[in-house]
Amino acid sequence: MIQFAIEIPYWGQSLLRVLGGLVAVLLPAGTIVYLFLFKMMSFMQSRLGPMEAGPYGSLQLVAEVGKWMQKEDLAPDAADHRIFKMAPLIVLLSTFLLVVIVPFGPDAYFTNFSVGIFLGLAVASVSVLGILIAGWASANKYALLGGLRAAGQLIAYELPMVLAVLGVVIQAGSMNMQEITVAQNTGSWFGLDWFGSPFIVTQFVGFVIFMIAVQAELTQAPFDMPIAESELVSGYMTEYSGFRFLIFFIAEFATAGVFAFIASVLFLGGWGIPFSWFGWDNIDQVPDWMNLVGPLIMFTKMLVLTFIIMWVRFSFPRFREDQLQTFAWKVLIPLALLNTAITAILKVAF
Repeated sequence: MIQFAIEIPYWGQSLLRVLGGLVAVLLPAGTIVYLFLFKMMSFMQSRLGPMEAGPYGSLQLVAEVGKWMQKEDLAPDAADHRIFKMAPLIVLLSTFLLVVIVPFGPDAYFTNFSVGIFLGLAVASVSVLGILIAGWASANKYALLGGLRAAGQLIAYELPMVLAVLGVVIQAGSMNMQEITVAQNTGSWFGLDWFGSPFIVTQFVGFVIFMIAVQAELTQAPFDMPIAESELVSGYMTEYSGFRFLIFFIAEFATAGVFAFIASVLFLGGWGIPFSWFGWDNIDQVPDWMNLVGPLIMFTKMLVLTFIIMWVRFSFPRFREDQLQTFAWKVLIPLALLNTAITAILKVAF
């Protein structure tokens, strides 16, 4: 068999990574907006949702983007204009940096850091800076209150998120996202390897805590105190319009998709399927076609997890600020610590 190898220069590899990152961030964001924000929420409220732009309203998002792009880019006279314009880009940049740790196949990944999940958790906190900057630079009291609320909320819920991930890291024995994926697809329960060993079973408490923390990180109901339209107009986004408001909008749903990708790797086996189905013993035996099938598996799992996020968003009322902080510090963090301790004990014992 004759094999042809094409050597891609470094600039070409960088370009492909950028294009891949755009697809991995923007495609899920658009899908989430159409399926869940436009259609699922409409059906839950006994209405049809957008129906005019394209078949069944499928081009409504394109129309919305076109509308936002045509609007004037305004800023308050008293605002710090340079920082005011940077804030949405910082928030969106954190989303693009977050997706680089996600493996989509045996060889389909942007990076393969040995401490990938550690990098992801660190990068996720960058969005807090963008939100706080947006609130402060707007020279608006409502925006500043929204930014301060967001900072307090995101800091409070990052700790249970880290502790929830720690249980997975202990069980997998690695912080590498690819190795976490392989550990779930090569594992077994009581000698039975037909279903692998997805960590959602052994780390179900960690999974629930992680998903709650994701909901809070996205500042979506019932954790939408930083936006709170009935109190703060639109919080830290109050003074934004046009393209910069669009960036905040894209970042919100793109981040939901990326966090769902990460959760699918940590708890649902990521791009893989139980290796025992095909008689694979390790990742080196996984064929190249999994680089094409893997992204489809990841996309499906992402939609399932995003459905849970959006269902909670459309179903539950907003927490008060004191309830929100109490839930994080007095419920989630102790529960996550207990889950981590039990996981560590069982890991050492067995």
